Amino acid sequence: MTIIESISRKIGTLVIFGVPVIIGGGIVYYFAQSFPAMYVFEVVLLLAALGFVSKL
Repeated sequence: MTIIESISRKIGTLVIFGVPVIIGGGIVYYFAQSFPAMYVFEVVLLLAALGFVSKL
């Protein structure tokens, strides 16, 4: 795999992780009615995404 394919694959993976952040953040805020809870959820997903991308 070339460097361009690798970079585009990592960017695509991060975009795919963006969907659960948007949808999941709204769901967490709806049930918790708390921005800090939503931010914690999004930080956890961000760390998971970065960990996943670093393995690619």
